[in-house]
Amino acid sequence: MKELGINSFRTSIAWTRIFPSGDELRPNEEGLQFYDDLFDELLKNGIEPIITISHYELPLKLVLEYGGWFNRKLITFFENFVQAIFERYRDKVTYWITFNQINSGLTDAYLSLGLIKEEHPQIEKVKFQSLHHQLVANARAIEIGKAINSAFQIGSMNYEMTAYPKTSRPEDFLACLANDDAQAYLSDVMVFGEYSTYMKRYFSENNIQLETQPEDFSLLKRNKIDFLAFSYYLTTVRSSEMRSLLDKIAWNMGEDTRNPYLKTSEWGWQIDPIGLRIVLRKLAVRYRNLPLFIAENGLGYRDTLENECVQDDYRIAYHREHIRQIGEAILDGVPVMGYQPWSGLYIISASTSEMEKRYGFIYIDQDNLGYGSKRRVKKNSFFWYQKVIESNGDNLE
Repeated sequence: MKELGINSFRTSIAWTRIFPSGDELRPNEEGLQFYDDLFDELLKNGIEPIITISHYELPLKLVLEYGGWFNRKLITFFENFVQAIFERYRDKVTYWITFNQINSGLTDAYLSLGLIKEEHPQIEKVKFQSLHHQLVANARAIEIGKAINSAFQIGSMNYEMTAYPKTSRPEDFLACLANDDAQAYLSDVMVFGEYSTYMKRYFSENNIQLETQPEDFSLLKRNKIDFLAFSYYLTTVRSSEMRSLLDKIAWNMGEDTRNPYLKTSEWGWQIDPIGLRIVLRKLAVRYRNLPLFIAENGLGYRDTLENECVQDDYRIAYHREHIRQIGEAILDGVPVMGYQPWSGLYIISASTSEMEKRYGFIYIDQDNLGYGSKRRVKKNSFFWYQKVIESNGDNLE
């Protein structure tokens, strides 16, 4: 990472390393020391840690015995978690992201919220209650963190998948607006400190009544995020026939959500650099120039190692055009605070659970079954991205 030249590295703290069951009273010292060692090594090499607190790693006991985020007790368990790590790393970490892609709870009950669908006949209503508990937990994390170190910058994170109208029908354009509101309803609460009129109407029309406590809303109002992080991979297409809030994310796998004007990867994800500029512009207007952090952006591709070299010009082209559009957004006046490729290092693809859908600037010699030497080989994109970092994005050739 130091050779690549990156000046920041986003990773997460596994809740289970600190509180293995989630409901312990005292944190696990070995887990805390693990991250001390990691952060010390990063800082020694001039790399700022950007830490996601909860990234789809809810302790299993909190799912099986407590029912996941539907149980309000999880707010207290989360408070204990953040108290421990904020105090421990108060002088090592400045930038915190409370929840990874918090709005994915709309479409993924288990991964994001720890809900087992079979246990909830009215799972959609349960999702909204669980998300309310996460919003309260986010506000409490900000309150706890600022009391420990007022210099902390604490944000949260959405996935962003802006939509284009399928046709020029007004109804389809309205569906795109509804899509924007749906994706942003949680960040609306975290930025403005209250539920939007759009969501109050949705709750009323769908007979959704949140169970809240009197202090919830003053807590949300007092403790707003310092920045909004988001992931950006692709855009989609919507029509008035699609429900806006609780659709399963199609990730452009279906022909009905594909844009005929965009290229498509082997895994069905459409490539839309201009869409990133559109998202940045939309968020800057919606959130009145709140700092924005692009926490994930990358291309999964079937890389080939030949003669100890990976010619991944397609990845260079992908990042070049996305970074170019970020530059345009900055000229437009958007306050972009950072850009994190997904991922600089190699990881297993979360969406398809395979090695051959490869990300990052470093090739790992390992196949889908785990066989290989595990040696690391710098791809062509590694050397290209070095120059990008050295020039702070001015040199994209």
